[in-house]
Amino acid sequence: MPGRRPRAFVKNCLLGMAAAALPSSLAALETTLSAPGAPKALIERIEETSSVATAENRGLDTPLEILSAALSDYRTIVQILYDEGYFSPVVSIKLDGQEAADMSSLTVPNAINRAVITVNTGPTFTFGTAVVEPVAPGTVLPEEFAPGKLATTGAIQQAASAGVQGWRETGHAKAAVEGQKVIARHAQDRLDAEIDLAPGPQLTFGKMIIKGDTDVRYRSIEKIAGFPSGEVYSPEKIQKVGTRLRRTGTFSVVSIKEHETPNPDGTLDFDATFEDMPKRRLTFGVELASNAGLDVTATWTHRNVFRRAERLRFEAALRNIGGSEDLDGRIGLRLDQPDRLGPDDNTFWSALLERRNTENYNVSVASLAYGARRTFSDRLYAEASAGFQWSDADDAYGSGRKFRYFIIPLRSEWDERDSKVSATRGFYLDSQAMPFVGLSGTHNGIRLFFDGRGYTSLNTGGRLVLAGRVQLGSVIGPSPSGVTPDFLFFSGGAGTVRGQPFESLGIPVNGGVAGGKSFLGLSGEVRGKITDTISLVGFYDFGTVDTSSFIGSDAEYHSGAGLGVRYDLGGFGPLRLDLALPVQGETGSGLQFYIGIGQAF
Repeated sequence: MPGRRPRAFVKNCLLGMAAAALPSSLAALETTLSAPGAPKALIERIEETSSVATAENRGLDTPLEILSAALSDYRTIVQILYDEGYFSPVVSIKLDGQEAADMSSLTVPNAINRAVITVNTGPTFTFGTAVVEPVAPGTVLPEEFAPGKLATTGAIQQAASAGVQGWRETGHAKAAVEGQKVIARHAQDRLDAEIDLAPGPQLTFGKMIIKGDTDVRYRSIEKIAGFPSGEVYSPEKIQKVGTRLRRTGTFSVVSIKEHETPNPDGTLDFDATFEDMPKRRLTFGVELASNAGLDVTATWTHRNVFRRAERLRFEAALRNIGGSEDLDGRIGLRLDQPDRLGPDDNTFWSALLERRNTENYNVSVASLAYGARRTFSDRLYAEASAGFQWSDADDAYGSGRKFRYFIIPLRSEWDERDSKVSATRGFYLDSQAMPFVGLSGTHNGIRLFFDGRGYTSLNTGGRLVLAGRVQLGSVIGPSPSGVTPDFLFFSGGAGTVRGQPFESLGIPVNGGVAGGKSFLGLSGEVRGKITDTISLVGFYDFGTVDTSSFIGSDAEYHSGAGLGVRYDLGGFGPLRLDLALPVQGETGSGLQFYIGIGQAF
C-alpha cells in the first residue's frame, strides 16, 4: 500500500533499538602485554599505568570506552618510555586483531574481547649535548643531566627547574624557561637537549597586602610576619614569613602569593590570605599506673584573645586517683604574645599552682614568671624568664618548711624526631638551667636538667626501632636540706624506671627518704611491629640518685625491665601498655603496669 513501510523494515528497526539498549560487551576483556627485552620494573609500570590493562578495575567495559582507553595509551606508554630513556619506541595496541589507531569511534564494533599491547622499546639514549643557559652563579644542575648520562625527560625537567630556581634564589623572581630544543639522533642513540632560560630582572620585596577573613589586627600580622620589604627577593625569606605566621597556631590557612607582574620600580608585591582557627580548643589525657593510680589532664586553649594572635593555655591535672598516695594536682596558665618583640620572638606570662603528695614528701608550690622565647627554626627554640616561686613542704628534714625564691628558668629544646608521639628516627634534646636566689633566709643555687633521646630504625622503614634515653640532673649550691624538695631528684615510675614505684628511690634521711642533689637515668627500648597497628616492646630502665651534686660511687640505684604492647591510634600516637618488674634495688617488688597514649619516650 503506498506510503506504508514494509513490516520487515519496522521489525529490523525495533531489533536495532533493543540491541542498542543492551550492554555492548558482556565478556571480560582479555589483555596481553608484551615488551621483549624490557626490564621487569618497566613492564610493571606500563601494566599499572595502562588504561587498557586496568580496564576492569577502572570500570571500562563498553567497546567505545575500551577504544578510547587504547587511543590514550599510545601517548601514556610512549611518555613512560621517554621517562626511562627510550626515544625510538614502537607501540602497537590491537583490539581483536585491529590496530586501535586505525579504528574510528564512529564505527565501533559491538564487542571487543581481546587487547594485545606490544612494546618495542628500542635502545636507550644517552645525552650528547646537555646545556642550560644562562645559569645563575652557584646553580647546581642535576648530575643526571650531563653528556654520556642516560637521557630521560625527568632529567630534562629537573635541569630546567634547577636553572629557574637558581635565578629565583638570586632575586630574579620571574625567571622562566624561554625555550627548549630537544633532538633525538637515532643513528647514534643520542639525545641533544638545550634549555634556554629568561632570568628577568632582579626584584626586591614590595608590600604584603593582607586579605581574607581574619580577626587578627593587621598591625600584629605585620609584626609577626617580619615581611622583608625593600630586601632582594628570596624564596627562603617568603617561606619564613609563612612559617612565622603558622607558628602562632592562630590560622588554619596562610597563603602568601606573589603578584604576576612586578611594579614599575622593580618591587614585587604579595597577597597574604588568612583564615582563622576555631578560637577555643579542649583536650584530655589519661595515664594509669598500678600503684600511682589514675592521672587525668585537661587543657583549654583560647586563640587570639585580644586580637593580637595571642594564645592562652590553661592546664589542669588530677593525680593519684585511686592510687596509694593522697590526691594531688596542678593548675597552670600560660599566655604567649607573638607580636611584642621581633618576628621570631615572643613574650609570655606563666603561672602555676601545684600540690604534690608523695610517700616521701608533701609540697605546695606557687610561681609566677614573665619571659621571652626565641625560635631559631621549627625544631629549635630557647626561652628565658624571671619570676618568683613559693614552696611550703613537709619532708624527711622537717614539717612546715618554707622556701622563697627569685628564679631565672632557662630552657632550650631541639627536636629532630620524625614524630613527636612515636619516633622511628632522629633525636630530641631538652636542656634546662634555673639559677635561684633565696629570699627570707632561703639558700641560693642553680638547678640543671638534661633529657636526651635518640632513635634509629636500622633501615627497616620503622618495622624495628631502637630507642634510647639519658636523663641528667644536678642541684649546685645548697645542701639537700636547704632546698625545696621539688628541686631535688627521685627515681622510679613511668618517667624514669618502670618496674619501680613512683619516686621510690631517694636518699635515706632520719628514717625517711629525701631527694638527691644529682640524678642519672638510662632507658633503652626495642620496638618491633607485628602488624601495621600492633607492636611489641622490650625495655630496660636504670636510675641512680646521690647526695652530692654529681653521681658518685656511693650513689643509690635501682633498675627495672619488662615488655609492652602498642596499638597505633593514628595521629594520636599508640595506645601503650607496659608490664615491668624490678631488676635491681630494694625500692619495689612485684609486677607494675602502665597504660597511656604515646610512647614512653
